[in-house]
Amino acid sequence: MRTLTKWSVADYQHMRKLGILDQRRCELINGEIWDMVPEGEFHRFVNHRGGNYLREMMKGEAEVFEAHPVTLAESEPEPDIAVVRLPDTLYLQHHPYPEDIYWLVEVADSTLAYDLNTKRKLYAEAGIAEYWVIDVTGREMTMFRDLWDGDYSTQNVASDGIVCPVAFPDISIEVRQLVSIPE
Repeated sequence: MRTLTKWSVADYQHMRKLGILDQRRCELINGEIWDMVPEGEFHRFVNHRGGNYLREMMKGEAEVFEAHPVTLAESEPEPDIAVVRLPDTLYLQHHPYPEDIYWLVEVADSTLAYDLNTKRKLYAEAGIAEYWVIDVTGREMTMFRDLWDGDYSTQNVASDGIVCPVAFPDISIEVRQLVSIPE
């Protein structure tokens, strides 16, 4: 009988420190090391543009990280965008933990089903209050909120309009700034 070896976050971080995974673009998901899909030009553009926009909107309220790890109980994913507590010096010795995270954003093209299902469940189980998935092909954003029983009980899809993050109800984010491309 064969079994799958599950890696702990500590094991994964140790492998990273030793350089074992230096040549791999991967992340730890539920104890398994997964290769990440190579990032295309359009994905990078949407991610970078969205990160800059959120940085501008959240200035003085939160830190906005792009494609950096967050540490969960059995995972260390690298969401495309993480909006986390200030100050940035909180993360000198560790990546953001769930209690540091206001919300996460994944930019999806070829990974849409994975981001809407596997990543959604992962983030909900970790207690991340809000999670957004930007569908670059459909030019829309799915917002997950209201944690309940290890998942999100509310799911809204928008391609236009304003959304106010749960942690910052007075900040208005224009959906078009995240999902549309310049003319």
